Amino acid sequence: MPTHEVPATVWKSAEDAVVAGDVATLELLLRDYGSMMRAQRPQSWWDNTLAPDYEASDARRIIARTHHFKTFDDFVTFSAATGDKSSAVARFEAAVDAIVSGDLVRLRQLLLEDPDLIRARSIRVHHSTLLHYLGANGVEGFRQHTPPNAVAIAEVLLAAGADVNLVADMYRGSTTLALAATSLHPQRAGVQKGLLQVLLDHGAAIDHPATGGGRSIVHSCLANGRPEAAEYLARRGASLDFESAAALDRLETVSTYLTAEKPSVTDAQKAAALVAASINGATAVVEFLLDRGVHVDAQANGFSGVNAAATSGRAETVRLFLSRSASLEIKNEYGGTALDGALWGALNTPERGDYVAVIESLLAAGAHLDPRLTEWWKSEAASAPAYASIRNVLEDPHRRS
Repeated sequence: MPTHEVPATVWKSAEDAVVAGDVATLELLLRDYGSMMRAQRPQSWWDNTLAPDYEASDARRIIARTHHFKTFDDFVTFSAATGDKSSAVARFEAAVDAIVSGDLVRLRQLLLEDPDLIRARSIRVHHSTLLHYLGANGVEGFRQHTPPNAVAIAEVLLAAGADVNLVADMYRGSTTLALAATSLHPQRAGVQKGLLQVLLDHGAAIDHPATGGGRSIVHSCLANGRPEAAEYLARRGASLDFESAAALDRLETVSTYLTAEKPSVTDAQKAAALVAASINGATAVVEFLLDRGVHVDAQANGFSGVNAAATSGRAETVRLFLSRSASLEIKNEYGGTALDGALWGALNTPERGDYVAVIESLLAAGAHLDPRLTEWWKSEAASAPAYASIRNVLEDPHRRS
């Protein structure tokens, strides 16, 4: 096949085949388009940011992995069980479908007919209960969707006896609270805080050890780009480590770590706190750390502070770094300078900050602008909200080079 774009109809047919477990159709598509599908970013119709992974050339392996089974034989056994509508597996899967689609009537009916469903677990490798599926996280991609009535669904499940602190097996162990707090989908649906509230009201442990990787739930939220959930849980009493306190602009808490007679944080932790504060625009904390000896170009998690602030569109924080003569050409873990990061952020996360102001400040401070970046912005970033404004800044003949 020629090496151009995979047609949308092919992506859709492949995705449908994966979900349906249709080996024959997927094998034909992989035969005709496989190299292209592996080389390009898959399109998806799952109403989220996910898509099947076509890296493996074997249709059975792709299907098993997408459905969260260790082997294709496990998937075959599962499919046979779901074919019997009276089986426990089929009833559980029907209840999950009702949850994901927001069908409260159907969910209530299924729970009334089979009260044991509320304690059942998926036979997939994550072993989720019905409640875990509301986290829209770590389960099969085509089910990572949050309906607008997710809070009402949670209340129905909890009233039916769901164990709010039960741990499922994704991410080395996770509670529903941890899944919902770190997931993109409840946030996008506008129900994340309400969902967290109802879980907490029903006894969810806010500092449960199963929050993902053994870190605090606030840290996990921040690491997954959910600062609003992190802030909400912090206000509800979740514990804060040094880095999380810095990210949430808790200057008083941060200062207690550095003003003690025997400081309890390492230089690496200070650098991580600086970068975390920079990502989230906690300018007062950034200034505090710099004033207490943290190097202006300290790096952590693949970023320097100014690079992290620029990538997140934090104009005020960027200006602080510029006033302290931060290096603008230190590259992040993806190979981008502060200006590269700002342009990437303006296209991919425009809601996070004022990227026009960031780019203007960086260029005025002498950031190197590769002409190819201007051409890339002109050709690839037309969908960005600030496209025209940023293009004008990049093409300004009076800017400093």
